[in-house]
Amino acid sequence: MHVHYDIVHTTCYRYSSPVTFGEHRVMFRPRDSHDQRVLATDLKVSPEAAIRMIQDPHSNSVALVTPLGAASELKIVCSFTIEHALSPYPELQLSPSAQIFPFAYSVEERFDLEHYMRPHHDDPEGVLTHWARQFMRTDGPTGTRDLLLNMNQFIRNYFGYAQRAQEGTQTPLQTLELGTGTCRDFALLMMEAVRRLGVATRFVSGYLYDQALDSGDEAGSNEDNPTIGAGTTHAWLQVYLPGAGWVTFDPTNNLLGSNQLIRVGVARDPSQASPISGNWFGAPGAYQGMTATVQVRRVPANS
Repeated sequence: MHVHYDIVHTTCYRYSSPVTFGEHRVMFRPRDSHDQRVLATDLKVSPEAAIRMIQDPHSNSVALVTPLGAASELKIVCSFTIEHALSPYPELQLSPSAQIFPFAYSVEERFDLEHYMRPHHDDPEGVLTHWARQFMRTDGPTGTRDLLLNMNQFIRNYFGYAQRAQEGTQTPLQTLELGTGTCRDFALLMMEAVRRLGVATRFVSGYLYDQALDSGDEAGSNEDNPTIGAGTTHAWLQVYLPGAGWVTFDPTNNLLGSNQLIRVGVARDPSQASPISGNWFGAPGAYQGMTATVQVRRVPANS
């Protein structure tokens, strides 16, 4: 089954007086794949800008945007229509060799996955490793599927979601200590925990569809288990499992599979998948703030 989504992502930076702008790196375009196809795109920038499209080392689509004039506001509006394949039963179809944890990648897989297997954050006292190992059974074999599903659900159930105005991502140890975080923090926590167990993971940024925000859908969301992260950019992770490939986990919402998730960028670390980054030149203190909105709506396939 295929569905179509319209996505509009608007970001606006405001300044107290006109400033000039350097190059901005914009990673908003959804990622084409066998389960996701971009049908139409539109990128509008004010003030007028020179725009170049490139692919980064992870094959993400990146727009290099250089505004041509001074202004007290920089506005970037990206619009997309995509076709998304829905899987009614997102299951982990693992190779027999990977069904019981721990498992081993083939030599060729290890060459390709090396950078995704290596932890990126320190764990000097083994706190994160100890936390990850709690999901391994002590009374018998540990199923790889069960380990990952239990960790995904645990983060949703026992960590509090808290929006944060500051840029960047908490370290996994900070998230464990605080017991709260954003979607980026939860994705990084699970990524690094799974890497400590010898399994390859990568960070994913993108959009989340929530039918409660879609005025054309009368079903609404589940009040007892609301969707978290819609209306802005969202983040989750993928785990590489033999026989299944890159499998999607969203610990913020305890989701398996990508039925509600629309991929934009993948990376080894969240710092490589910032939706927008750049610089400006002007009077100290001119920057007044930024607003960003995302609309993801399901539309008829023939519209």
